Parts: sequence; structure tokens; C-alpha cells
Amino acid sequence: AKAAKKSKKARAEGGPAGEAAAPAVRLFSRDGEAVAEEMPNAAAWQDGAVLQIGEAQYRVERNPPALTELRLPRSLLAGFPVCPKVSAEFAAPQHCLFRWYREQRPAGGGGEAAGGDGPAWVEAAEGERVFTPSNAMVGLRLKLRCTPGDGAQRYGPPREVESSGPVEAGPGACTFDSRHLYTKKVCGQGAIRAVSYNILADTYAQTEFSRTVLYPYCAPYALELDYRQNLLKKELAGYSADLICLQEVDKSVFVDSLAPALDAFGLEGLFKIKEKQHEGLATFYRRDKFSLLNQHDIAFSEALLSDPLHKELRDKLAQYPLVQEKVLQRSSVLQVSVLQSATDPSRKICVANTHLYWHPKGGNIRLIQVAVALSHIKHVACDLYPSIPVIFCGDFNSTPSSGTYSFINSGVIAEDHEDWVSNGDEERCNMPLSHPFKLLSACGEPAYTNYVGGFHGCLDYIFIDKSALEVEQVIPLPSHEEVTTHQALPSVSHPSDHIALICDLKWK
Repeated sequence: AKAAKKSKKARAEGGPAGEAAAPAVRLFSRDGEAVAEEMPNAAAWQDGAVLQIGEAQYRVERNPPALTELRLPRSLLAGFPVCPKVSAEFAAPQHCLFRWYREQRPAGGGGEAAGGDGPAWVEAAEGERVFTPSNAMVGLRLKLRCTPGDGAQRYGPPREVESSGPVEAGPGACTFDSRHLYTKKVCGQGAIRAVSYNILADTYAQTEFSRTVLYPYCAPYALELDYRQNLLKKELAGYSADLICLQEVDKSVFVDSLAPALDAFGLEGLFKIKEKQHEGLATFYRRDKFSLLNQHDIAFSEALLSDPLHKELRDKLAQYPLVQEKVLQRSSVLQVSVLQSATDPSRKICVANTHLYWHPKGGNIRLIQVAVALSHIKHVACDLYPSIPVIFCGDFNSTPSSGTYSFINSGVIAEDHEDWVSNGDEERCNMPLSHPFKLLSACGEPAYTNYVGGFHGCLDYIFIDKSALEVEQVIPLPSHEEVTTHQALPSVSHPSDHIALICDLKWK
């Protein structure tokens, strides 16, 4: 850089004849002092410095806030929040400025505004990161103008994005509307509102089998990911939760849809993928109530194979090679997050989230998976962080009459339990197991948490450590009438085949 400057200087002072004199180039600090040529670049180019080239002056801005991505969801529904995906450098979404516009309705009924130069835009809202279009906007497209900011009163160049299609009419009443009446506000400091929800991965909703056999009663458009995301974001935002454990989360749904949307509502998200599938688990926690101390996620098969923690179980299982092979083929995972209370740092909590093997005859596999899960949780909540309370959420694919539920609930499972032969005698694997926790299903045993055409039953739970936590209230599930309005789930008014569990817990 120095050599280049010197040659410019030489040229400016009149180089060889016939060459036009280049303008002088000088750099001044923000105080107006000339910057010495030998000063290194990192020190020379400071915010507010002035670069003078000939007569022209340019203000130097270092790392100005800039948007790297600004996207609107593909599907917009009236009455449902529109959460843009905002990625920025040297800026944060909460410090950006947002202005929303809607198309102007043409006077003559044609598609374009008068003059035919494309749509005229009318400002619809200012300052809101999340915008909810009204019924009056059905048929109109939206535009967002976003100016990136860094929180220190510095703003970068704005960007605009227009929606790809118009706002469409929403479905009217949804199954979660009446539940939102109980969750309007975030609960107080000593309380924790927890949600567990299998949100139905797109990978499984969009198969021919799903459309024709599993959910033939569901309107095809209501199985579309973009449509279901609208419902899901409104549903989750309306629970004002502190902890949300989700199962069957597509990676792209987490990155492009849920994380940006829930971020706007004050929640930080963590994702754990199942290696063989494109879906996994997500845990969200409220930023102003908790901070993340650590993550201790595992894949069951890998942990069982290689973690010394599970040696005893590994040795027992080795006697049953058929079952062992089945367990090791599964890609199920466990997400474990250790959180610390923002207001009382002495309060820590271990939040576990899982989705166990689904097959109706896989009771023996689920028992082994949950044994691995509980050993691992014990390691985290007893060894690494002695005596911190546990919240264990998930889709356990186990009804209250199953061995898995009984094991979690009572702390023991006998070696002669019938679930050890859930898939017949050749896959028998009798072994007694135990765990040290005193766990309780916070939402009890609802009649069902999964309701599809061919099956309904209670498969999802929020287990809590009853020595440290108690249930303050359970948010009622939708009525049977609401669940069956469109025959079964999912439907135009409910985004998944499962129902979210929600409860308010408090420290004892």
C-alpha cells in the first residue's frame, strides 16, 4: 500500500512528461490530523476518518451495518404474523428499522395502480419487525423496507423486499385460539411456561402415503409446509412460553422460519438433527429469563456404542444381538440444554428433549432408548451440575399403559415386563432397569395428544422433577369437538397431527 501511495504521490508531483497529474490522495483522522504514511492500515482507517482525493472528501465508515439477507415467507395469511428472515453483518434484527407497505387497491379494478407503472405502495406499519396483515389486505401484496442498525445509532443502506404473492384469507378459528386466552402474558419470574410439541415434519407430511392413507381427510393445501408454518408461528408465539421443545423439525424450517420468527418474540433456538433424516429436535428458551450454560446432545446409538456411561447396558444388550442391531440402526437423538436463570444465577435447570422410535411393536427399543436418555440426563444433572432440576419433554411414542411410561414414572422396570417381548419372542431382551429421578407427567395423562384417522392416544409428555418443581397450571387441550371439526388432525385449522402440551411450572 505504501509503494502505491508513493507512486501516486510521485505522479501527483508530476511524473514523466505526457502523463496527466493524478489527484493528491490524503487520509485525515477524525480530528483532522493527517495520518502518517507509515501507520498500519488497521490503525489508519478509523471510523469518521476522511479520505481526500483531489478536492473530493469521503468519510470512512468501518464495518457499517449491512443486510446480508431479507426474506418474506412465501405464504401470507390475514390474521397471521408475517416474520421476515433478517440476516445482517455488524447489525442485529432488534436494532433494525422496519417499514411495511401494502399495495394500493386499483380504482378501476385492474391489477396495477393508475398509470400502469407497477403497484403503488401505501405505508401499512412502521417500527414493527413482525407484521400481521388484516382481512382488508386480502388480495394485496406486501413490501418491507428494512434499514440495518447496530444499536449504537449507526444505520446502513436499507433494502426492500416484496412478497411473491398476495395476502390470502386465513382459516378462521383455529384449535389454539381458545388456548391463547390462558397464555396472553409471559408468566412471572418464579414460574416457567413449558411447551412440548411434535410439529409434523414436511418430510413425512408430503409423501403420497401421507396424503392418501394417513391424512386423506386433510385438504392438500393445508398439508403444504408454507401454509402450516403460518399456523405454527401464530400458535407458538401466542403461548408466550419460556421453554419450547419441538420434535420433527425440518432443518430448513428451523433456519428459515421458526428461529427467525421466535427470535422476534424473544426466544433463542437450538437445533439437533437426526443424522439419517433431514429433521430433528429444537429447543427454544426465553432470552430474558435464561442463558445457555451448555449443551450435551447425543445420538442414542452412538452413545450406547462408545460412551463408558452406558457400559452396563451395552453389556446386557450384547446378549441380544437382534435387538442390539435394531437399536443401533435407529437415528433417534436426545437434546440436553443446561440453562441458568437470568434473575437468580443460583437456579439452573436441565432441559431434555427427545423423540423415541415410533413403531407400535417397538416397546423394547423405546425402553432401551429411554434408559440411555435417563443415564445421560443423570450424568448431566447429577454429576456435571449436581442436583439441578430436570424437565424432560418429548414425543415418547408410548401410551400411559406402556413399559416406557411406567419406567419413567416409577423409576424401575422389571425384567419380566411384557414390553421386553413387544416384537415377539425372537426379539426378547429381558433386563431390569432403574433410574434415580422422581418424575411426574406435568400435564397428566390426556385422552390423546396425537389424533389421526386410524389412531388416537397420549404419546407426548412433559416430565418434571417433582422434588424441585411443581405444576401451577396446565393449559387445557382443545376440546374433542375442535379436534374433530375436520375429522382428525392435521387440518386447515391445526398444523400438526399432534397437539401441543403446555404447562406453567414453578420452583418449589
